[in-house]
Amino acid sequence: MGQMRQIARREDISDLILDGVDALLGRYGYRKMTMEDLAAEVGIGKGTIYLHFPSKEEVVLSHIDRIVDRLLDRLREIREEPLSVRERLKRMLVARVMFRFDSVGHYTQSLNDLLSALRQEFLARRQRHFQKEILLFAEILEEGRASKAFRCDDAKATAQTLLWATNSLLPYSLSAKELGRRKEIEAAVSRTADLLLDGLTTGLDRT
Repeated sequence: MGQMRQIARREDISDLILDGVDALLGRYGYRKMTMEDLAAEVGIGKGTIYLHFPSKEEVVLSHIDRIVDRLLDRLREIREEPLSVRERLKRMLVARVMFRFDSVGHYTQSLNDLLSALRQEFLARRQRHFQKEILLFAEILEEGRASKAFRCDDAKATAQTLLWATNSLLPYSLSAKELGRRKEIEAAVSRTADLLLDGLTTGLDRT
């Protein structure tokens, strides 16, 4: 009981709960996972979870939010790397797919169940996620336009097009069988990124 109280008082309790969600999605899948399971996994009372997340649906959606927050941090890191603007943009395009892929790889078999159960809530959340990505991609497109490396009249519209072009390779769009082919997916993302960048690049920043 003393250990449970200590855990419940930790400042990172929300992250601990989301870590527990990640583990349980891999072990049971969304439909079989319960809040009792989550409380036992984290080592806290179920009531403590409800202080932070009002429902099973919300805690799982928050787990997806965290994946995207970490992805955005990774995209910012790539944006600041000492590489050509074309290479950084390509790496960002590949990362937006593969980071998600690697984050859900341990529960790919139950991913369809999760998405079907939370479809409406997930789609609304996903739109907000994409808007945040668009802003990051627009920044590097503006950089490329300013240096005359890219032909790009409208950075936000171009960023949205880049995302749409790679969305079909996101884990949420793939079957369980396709999700088992990581190398093939990464190669496909890389080829798609090259094709898209060939259309943007002026020739002053080819690598």
